[in-house]
Amino acid sequence: MSAKPIKSILFVCLGNICRSPMAEGVFRDVLTEQGKDQGLVIDSAGTGGWHAGEGPDRRSIAVAAKHDVDISGQRARKVLPEDFMRFDLILGMDRANVRDLKALAPQPAHDRIHLYLDFATGKAADVPDPYYDGAEAFASVYRMIREASEALAKRLEASVSATSGQASSTM
Repeated sequence: MSAKPIKSILFVCLGNICRSPMAEGVFRDVLTEQGKDQGLVIDSAGTGGWHAGEGPDRRSIAVAAKHDVDISGQRARKVLPEDFMRFDLILGMDRANVRDLKALAPQPAHDRIHLYLDFATGKAADVPDPYYDGAEAFASVYRMIREASEALAKRLEASVSATSGQASSTM
């Protein structure tokens, strides 16, 4: 991660109806719980535009709601060319998303694009697409995203502390 503070994050999956809306909602919730949601721009998008304008998958809405996270107001959208300059950090849910993002992005933006779990937790693993699976797959994805969101919040806090010259309390 660069020394530049992260002020905007884009979560990306294939269609922007299952994983990335859940990641956007859960990460917002983690920041709110920790009292750290001041001014960070958080959004989600898909590498494909098939679902543009639609709400999240009902199963994503249901699993998020079970954990008091409301994502029902989100609307799917496709990644736009300007997103690569607008967002400081672009997190793909799986390796295919990261590959597609890097194919779309101008070269200077490639260092902003990362695999979500790898960037947040250091585990180079995909958040699997639960679309063709049942409720347990959505619950499993929720748990992965929750863990990664908590780790990402800690990483960003440590980064802010480091760039402001303060000692980090996370060792």
